[in-house]
Amino acid sequence: MEMLVYLIPASLFLGGVGLLAFLWALRSRQFEDPEGDGQRFLSDDWDKRPKP
Repeated sequence: MEMLVYLIPASLFLGGVGLLAFLWALRSRQFEDPEGDGQRFLSDDWDKRPKP
């Protein structure tokens, strides 16, 4: 039972860090065009040869 004194604040801290990372990703437009990324991945327009 005494371990909860350490585990609850630790879990709240880690949850806050995760929330801040998610908000940072939203502000830096990481999720701007997920559908376009999927379409570009499936298209054959890209060059299959690696650049030297």
